Amino acid sequence: MPTLYFAEGLPYFIVNTISLVMFKDMGMDNGTLALVTSLIGLPWMIKPLWSPFVDIFRSKRWWILLTQFALAVSVALVACCVNVLSAAVLFFALAAFSSATHDISADGYYMIALDRTSQSAFVGIRNTFYRVAMVFGQGVLIVIAGLLQRRSGSPAEAWSLTLVFAAALLAALALYHRAVLPKPAEDVAKNAHGIRDTLKDFGKTFASFFAKKGIWAAIAFMLLYRLPEAFSVKMLYPLFSDPVARGGLGLDKEAYGFVYGTAGVIALLVGGIIGGLHISRRGLRHCILPMALSLALPCGVYLFLALTQPSSLWTIGGCVVFDQFGYGYGFTAYTVYMMHFADGPLKTSHYAICTGFMALSMLLPGMVAGYLQQMLGYNGFFLMVMICCLATVFVTLSARRRLS
Repeated sequence: MPTLYFAEGLPYFIVNTISLVMFKDMGMDNGTLALVTSLIGLPWMIKPLWSPFVDIFRSKRWWILLTQFALAVSVALVACCVNVLSAAVLFFALAAFSSATHDISADGYYMIALDRTSQSAFVGIRNTFYRVAMVFGQGVLIVIAGLLQRRSGSPAEAWSLTLVFAAALLAALALYHRAVLPKPAEDVAKNAHGIRDTLKDFGKTFASFFAKKGIWAAIAFMLLYRLPEAFSVKMLYPLFSDPVARGGLGLDKEAYGFVYGTAGVIALLVGGIIGGLHISRRGLRHCILPMALSLALPCGVYLFLALTQPSSLWTIGGCVVFDQFGYGYGFTAYTVYMMHFADGPLKTSHYAICTGFMALSMLLPGMVAGYLQQMLGYNGFFLMVMICCLATVFVTLSARRRLS
């Protein structure tokens, strides 16, 4: 389970973080950068649409191994065409589709391979190693690329070598899992004659989700709760890496990888743990508004950084840690709200639909974030982000009225 969930997390951060940093280093403008990297993440939003076919055809173990080898090949192909951005985008998209399919099969395998007691025992381990992959993907790989670029002077060569290393690691994980993953008796394909019934049940699941009480208020909450973060996240690396003369902070990749990809991730995890403990003791209704403010308002640190352009890494790092701690703390309310809303006879399927709206909430603002930044500059853009905090507060107050 530790290596399986490391292998689940790593491609997600390669696609969503490494692509953004790499394309920026290769000269892509901020508008195109935000649009392209948002669209690459589309498979995670729509993965419920093909999840029934993972159940129908072959075993979960077969899908895991297929997608892990496909991920290794996809990342290796990106490494081969770093200088050809259109091809790199295509292979990142292929990696995203493979990764989203791997998520479906790995989560299904987890429930089949382990009994309920073991599932509860391993949930902390699986989450921990997914977050280890987060540190590795957002921190370690970016630092490696920065060190290689400093040595070679070529961002293309640095990213090519870094992605070759990542592809080799994914291939090694696939080979390891081929040797060690058990073959549970329950892990068999469903009868292919059940396709029509499966699709009919799939349609009923969607219909029952949209028939739930308070559905439109819930959708508004899922789409707008993270609006400030959804706009800002695509522009953080550009803000950090652009030269001071262009409104940025002039950080190199090593500094970004350490500050945002390592220290920031640790703060995010600590905030999430404290948030979970707080909700378990006080309840979601009591916590949801302060958690919403904790998620939204710390985005103001990026307005501060854009206005003052500090050169001190301690100042920049302190701002990032403060924001990420608040985000981790506030995001807990979002996930618990989705679990509460999805509760019922079809809670697993309904929660999967909620995660689709969660992905959509980041994709739509991310698509236009770069163009807005180019129009407004960094100062105007992050001022707009702070105004978006009003949307977070509004949908949170609406959601809280419906919580018991």
